[in-house]
Amino acid sequence: MRTNNIGMVGLAVMGRSLALNMADHGYKVGGYNRSYAVTEHMLEAWPHENFTGYSTLEELVASLEKPRKVMLMVKAGKAVDAIIEQLIPLLEQGDIILDGGNSFFEDTIRREAYLKGKGLHYFGVGISGGEDGARFGPSIMPGGNKAAYEEIRPILEAVAARAEDGTPCCTYIGENGAGHYVKMVHNGIEYADMQLIAEAYLLLKHVGHFDNAQLAEIFSEYQKGELNSFLIHITSDIFREQDDKGGKELVDCIRDAAQQKGTGRWTSIEALKQGVDVSMIAAAGNTRVMSNNENRKAAEEQYPHVEIAEISNPDAFKEEVRQGLYAAKIIAYAQGFDLLKQASASYGWELPLGKIASIFRAGCIIQAKFLNDITRAYEQQADLSHLLLDSFFQERVVSYEKNLRQIGAQAILSGIPVPAMANAISYLDLFCATHVGANLIQAQRDYFGAHTFERVDEEGSFHHEWRRWA
Repeated sequence: MRTNNIGMVGLAVMGRSLALNMADHGYKVGGYNRSYAVTEHMLEAWPHENFTGYSTLEELVASLEKPRKVMLMVKAGKAVDAIIEQLIPLLEQGDIILDGGNSFFEDTIRREAYLKGKGLHYFGVGISGGEDGARFGPSIMPGGNKAAYEEIRPILEAVAARAEDGTPCCTYIGENGAGHYVKMVHNGIEYADMQLIAEAYLLLKHVGHFDNAQLAEIFSEYQKGELNSFLIHITSDIFREQDDKGGKELVDCIRDAAQQKGTGRWTSIEALKQGVDVSMIAAAGNTRVMSNNENRKAAEEQYPHVEIAEISNPDAFKEEVRQGLYAAKIIAYAQGFDLLKQASASYGWELPLGKIASIFRAGCIIQAKFLNDITRAYEQQADLSHLLLDSFFQERVVSYEKNLRQIGAQAILSGIPVPAMANAISYLDLFCATHVGANLIQAQRDYFGAHTFERVDEEGSFHHEWRRWA
C-alpha cells in the first residue's frame, strides 16, 4: 500500500489546488472528499503521480506515515467539527490535524484545547492567495504547538510563495488560534485596501472624468511606483477587460453591490473587544452593507445630487489621488498591525509582527511593495508601539496628508462617498491631536451618571456635585 506524507480532506478548488501544489514539490498526497465524485473528477482532470484519491477517511488515514498529518480544506463552522469527530478514532497520540479554512480564531482555540486533551495536535493555518495562490504559492499563517510545528514546517514552507529575496512566505505565528487570528486581520486589511482603491476609482472617474482606458493606464502607472501591489495590478487589468456578452467594458456591466464572507466583520468586532480603532476596516465592511441597501434607489431619486466641481489640471489630480491613496493605505495597515499588537499581548501569543509583514510580501491578496518597509520597521525596532511612529511612514504621511485631505474634501463637497479615506483622515487627526474633547465627555458622564473623572493636575478619580443651572 502506498504511504503518503500528508492527507487532504476537501478537494474543492482550494483543497485541490493546495494538494497539487504539495504534489508538485515531491510530497505524496492522499485526498478525500465527502462526495467521491469530486475526488474522481480531480483524478480525471488533474492526474498527478504524487496524488492518490480515496473513497473513505479510513483509507486515507491508513495511508499516512506517522505522525499522521491531515489538512482540512472544508467550509468553516460545523463541517470542521464534524470531520474532526470522524478523524479522532482513526488517529493516534502525536498525530496532527491542520485546518486551512477561514475558521473563526475562537473556534480554533476551542478545538486546539479539545484535541490536546486527546493527545492530538491541532493547527489553525491561515492561507491567503485564492486559487492561484494555493496552486502555485500562497501566504501561509500556521498557529499551534510550537514543537509540533517542526513536523509540518517543511511541507508548508515548500508550497508557500517566495518573496523577492527567496524567503518563503510562511512562518510560525503562535499558539492555538494565532494563525487564524492573523488571517482574520489580513482579511480586514484587505477589505480596507480594496475600499480605498474603489474610492480612488470614484474620484478619478467622477471628478477627474477619466474613462476606463485612461483608468487602466493610471493604475498601471501607480503600479510602477510605491503603490505597487497585487490589488493595484488587478485593478488596472479590470479596466481593460471587455464584456464577453457585448461591446461594453465589463466593469460597467457589473452591479454596484458587493458581498462579504464575514472576516472583515470579525476583525471589527474583535477590535471593539480589544479597544483598538480599526475604523477604516469597519468603514469598508459598512460600505459593502450599504451597497446592498434596498433603499438606495429611492434615496437617489429623492435627494438632490451635488454638483461636481471641475478640475483644472487632470495630471495634477492623478498625482493628488495617488499620494492620498498611499497615505490612507499606510494608515489602514497601521490600524491592522495595531490590532495584532494588542491581541498578541491579550492572548499571550508574542506575535512576530516583522515576520508577519514579511510573509505578506508575496502570495497573498494584500501583497504590496511597501510591506518590505513594514518588515524593516519591525526588524529595526521589535517593540515599535505603532507603525505611524516609524520614521519612514511618518515622513510619507506628513508628505502626503495634504493631498489626502484635498481629495477627501473634494469628494465630500461633490457627494462622492469615501468612507475609508474620511476615516483615515479622522484617525490621523485623533492620533496626533492635542485635544479630542474627551474632557467634556468625562464631565458629561460624571454629570448624568456619577462615573467620575480624572484631573490634569492631580492623580486619582473625582466626582463633582454638578449644579442644574436651568
